[in-house]
Amino acid sequence: MRIALVSDIHGNLAALEAVAADIDRRGVDAVVNLGDNLSGPLLPRQTAQFLMARGWPSLAGNHDRALLADDPALRSPADDHAHAELGAAEFAWLATLAPTRRWSPEVFLCHGTPTSDLEYFFETVEAGAIRLASAGEIEARRAGEGAAVIACGHTHMPRALRNAGGQLLVNPGSVGLPAYLDDDPPVHMVETGTTDARYAIIERTGDAWTAMLLSIPYDHRSMAALAARNGRCDWQQALLTGRAFSADA
Repeated sequence: MRIALVSDIHGNLAALEAVAADIDRRGVDAVVNLGDNLSGPLLPRQTAQFLMARGWPSLAGNHDRALLADDPALRSPADDHAHAELGAAEFAWLATLAPTRRWSPEVFLCHGTPTSDLEYFFETVEAGAIRLASAGEIEARRAGEGAAVIACGHTHMPRALRNAGGQLLVNPGSVGLPAYLDDDPPVHMVETGTTDARYAIIERTGDAWTAMLLSIPYDHRSMAALAARNGRCDWQQALLTGRAFSADA
């Protein structure tokens, strides 16, 4: 069994198309999508239509939840752009997505952690930066979920870990946004240092699950130029450099 994991597309259709082409080339049994699909200053409607046509099982991330909120105050500027671009069919598709899913008895899918779409699973914010969470922190956030594989997104940081109980814990990274500045307290940056789109393949061979983290080049300059035209220099820099925008950049 080979399963491709994609996450945090954020309306980046060019990155998604490159990842989908690589998945098709490698051959997998299934593709699952861990959420935060459309929010951003790029191509949310076209990205939704691509995902709808592919029919991949998909989760709702925190930004997908914000897009469905009745109160505009709950949306970020990136959410506002996507919200204005979507039509009835795209909103209807978003409304069908759940925040977690048990893909099989052995594979559990979530956006953030098993209990929250906002919580970082494998990272901890400390002194304005992220660090690898301690084993105890990860165990607490696991909240007793016992699947052999737990896959999550949200932080955009690709990681594959194995805990003391032998569970494989995987974040495939972000298809569409390699860096960001989160200005919600505590303020911090997430940076992967690459312009590539990221995804993962997990595979069960015998009694063990393994993970492969993949980094796929694509026409990131076209998406950076689109972000700039839509007034988001922070997204432009992230897409061009894999680094977050700051006053020192």
